Amino acid sequence: MKNRVGLWIDHRKAVIVSIKDDKEEIKKITSNIEKHVRFSSGDGSEDGSAEDVRDRQFGNHLNSYYDEVIAYIRDADSIQIFGPGEAKGELEKRIEHEGLKAKILAIETVDKMTDRQISAKVRGQSLT
Repeated sequence: MKNRVGLWIDHRKAVIVSIKDDKEEIKKITSNIEKHVRFSSGDGSEDGSAEDVRDRQFGNHLNSYYDEVIAYIRDADSIQIFGPGEAKGELEKRIEHEGLKAKILAIETVDKMTDRQISAKVRGQSLT
């Protein structure tokens, strides 16, 4: 009764494919964050410059997004992570912080993947 999980992730969304007892489930989680985040700000504050505040808010928002992904994959026996940019590495650090790093089988840089491609990769199949 292995629970294999593979996920494609970037800063905007995660597509998670979970395969348990040959049953497949697909979950999509969106970060609801734009590529260039614009939070309202003044000219500065006691917390630092407006840019520092924006960076901190962006980081906090991403951490909440990663925590939501981790909550969904926590029970996996194995985890494969795919994605085009920095999000997969950032997620790996969060997973390591949660003590789940041993479950990660692979981290791979890939561009866009369909749900079917992610599923095939988790199953260890190739789509030709």
